[in-house]
Amino acid sequence: MEIASKKKLRRVAFASCIGTTIEYYDYYIYGTAAALVFPTVFFPGLGSTAGIVASFATFAVAFIARPVGGVVFGHFGDRLGRKKTLVATLLLMGVSTLLVGMVPSAATIGMAAPLILVVLRFAQGFAVGGEWAGATLLAAEYAPPGKRGLYAIFPQLGPPIAFILSCGTFLITGALLGDTNSAFLDYGWRIPFFFSVALVGVGLYVRVAIEETPVFQANKADAVDTRAVALDASAPAEDEAGRRFPFVDAWGQQRKEILLAAGAILTVFSLFYIGTAYLISYGTTALGFSRPFVLIAGIIAAIAFGVAITVSALYSDRIGRRRVIMASCALAVVWSLLLFPLLDTKSPVAFIVGLTGTLIVMGIAYGPTGALLPELFQTRFRYTGAGLAYNLAGVLGGAVPPLVAAPLTDAYGSAAIGVMLAGIAVVSFACTWKLVETKDQAM
Repeated sequence: MEIASKKKLRRVAFASCIGTTIEYYDYYIYGTAAALVFPTVFFPGLGSTAGIVASFATFAVAFIARPVGGVVFGHFGDRLGRKKTLVATLLLMGVSTLLVGMVPSAATIGMAAPLILVVLRFAQGFAVGGEWAGATLLAAEYAPPGKRGLYAIFPQLGPPIAFILSCGTFLITGALLGDTNSAFLDYGWRIPFFFSVALVGVGLYVRVAIEETPVFQANKADAVDTRAVALDASAPAEDEAGRRFPFVDAWGQQRKEILLAAGAILTVFSLFYIGTAYLISYGTTALGFSRPFVLIAGIIAAIAFGVAITVSALYSDRIGRRRVIMASCALAVVWSLLLFPLLDTKSPVAFIVGLTGTLIVMGIAYGPTGALLPELFQTRFRYTGAGLAYNLAGVLGGAVPPLVAAPLTDAYGSAAIGVMLAGIAVVSFACTWKLVETKDQAM
């Protein structure tokens, strides 16, 4: 494979980073709004706990959509190319997010408001389901030998940058409105959603300008031969189906890798969405901190998160992906059990430490994940395989913990959330241990 020029590599790095930043910004402003606004705006009659649960239920809808989006966009990404598919995911996310900002409140249109919200949230999840795998493939398939961990950093930095932007836009909006609840709840929360339109424009400009990955282009001729064989009447029916639908091949040939990889990153999702969604709500409700303080704490934690991603990804090029991820899982077991007793001291410093520590532990595993998942799968169904593993983990690790956290706290106390997170980390450790090391594999 021809090694790309430094200029082209810089362009690809920026394109993979800006794309995931924009898409995850759209995703996280919804999570922030679900924590701070939606219980009041869309579920005003349910009470505090039930309103939070209902709000996070709409948040969880996207995780159900993600595997579907991963399969659909994975199919087109493996058949038509990474670039075209990534442009489509960005457009869908941008339109969905703009429309979320335009949904009237329940006081205006009644039950239709949360129903519309669910539909748009599904569209967001569908788009993100195809985004992450494509962005990481874009970086990993361009990366020079021995540097896939380094180049896979760039799409992985999208989430912390997006979380900074999400917290920052809500913080600025609140400051401009005087942080009054009435103005913020009436229309202020919508401004970050409208702002995403400008970001999507930048992302589209960058992604349209990049070229298809060399690995995918080199695979084109072989794919043409494969399709010709599949159309041959003498070819077995299952071979024809597999070659026409990458999902069939991915699930049929590398089901074990898909399931183990999904299990390995369960704790990535559980820690991240507890940290970025549930703890935002927990800080303002159970702990009584002001909205600006909690958002500033989120920005501090996101910066540390980005540093952890960078260091762990670079280190994974030296010692391997598995060792770094297993170290994160082991830390997660201990940290999860300490987290809520620390938070429940109600100290502002403890809240910042708790949120920051959660994202650092998660970031240690997230850094190498951008290289690990693409390395596990064959080129012709790599988009599908990596996306399916990532999004299956999202369903269990990202949707369930924030959804059950409030009821667990009411029933057993906040320490029960830590026990749940520790259990997930044990599962991730075991699954990672069962995976093969991939850092030296050719793509």
